[in-house]
Amino acid sequence: MKDTHVLGDFGLSAGTQGAPSLAAYMPFSGYNASKYRNDDGDKTSAPDINTFIMGVGGTVITNFKLLGANYGANVLICFASAKVDGNYVQTKNSLAFSDMYVQPVQLGWHWKKADLTIGYGLYIPTGKYELGGDNNTGLGMWTHEFSTGGTWYLDTRKTFNLSTIAFYGIHSKKRGTDLKVGDILTLEGGLAKSFVISAKSTTPWVLQVGPVYYAQFKITDDEIPVANQTFSGNKDHIYGLGIEADAVIPKTRTMLSARWLGEMGAKNRFQGNTFMITIAQSLISFDKKK
Repeated sequence: MKDTHVLGDFGLSAGTQGAPSLAAYMPFSGYNASKYRNDDGDKTSAPDINTFIMGVGGTVITNFKLLGANYGANVLICFASAKVDGNYVQTKNSLAFSDMYVQPVQLGWHWKKADLTIGYGLYIPTGKYELGGDNNTGLGMWTHEFSTGGTWYLDTRKTFNLSTIAFYGIHSKKRGTDLKVGDILTLEGGLAKSFVISAKSTTPWVLQVGPVYYAQFKITDDEIPVANQTFSGNKDHIYGLGIEADAVIPKTRTMLSARWLGEMGAKNRFQGNTFMITIAQSLISFDKKK
């Protein structure tokens, strides 16, 4: 059974908390697949699937220090066109309210050679869910998600870095059922190179490009009643590899991010392509360095 975490939502500089500010952001995520890999990793017949998720979120990073780290928080309201759960495809609904994400605790440390973040988030089952339903927009379960990540700078000017972040999700039983998804470990990150693009007649842009990856593993077994035939198979896993490009416009404090990842090595799940575009706008800066 599938996790609530959207694969591909982190990439370059994944282990770095942003500068102190209040910001709004809108992520757009698409997923398409025409392959299903069974327990042995062999391709089996499956329908073409296309899912789309968009969100409206806000994040605040403060100058308040906790254990030497900047304290932050995050909230995201999502809308989905469909949900894929295990080997069951829910694809008949239009864009509708999906599950909500709240991160009440995000801590970020910054040093000369590295950054570190830790956090706790909660997925709230606000989307429609009914076992076997063909118009579900949520997964019908609460998820406690713990995260930790780091970014390592490979040069003194911090223009070249390697980063990764790990998420560990613990799930409740699905609404109205005895189904329970096993614990899931997700890794995401990338290798980034930054450039400053400037000209006398234009506003300077900071560009960041590089390869990105994700990997997801089922750590504990799903709990599935014997009489239920909707889900089957052993612990699943998936890998993704792709590229990301980010653009930051310092004058307007705007960031645009785009990434694509192609999946491989799937076991007991769909295998396809992930697309992610994010638009972020800093509304108020709390950065004392400015």
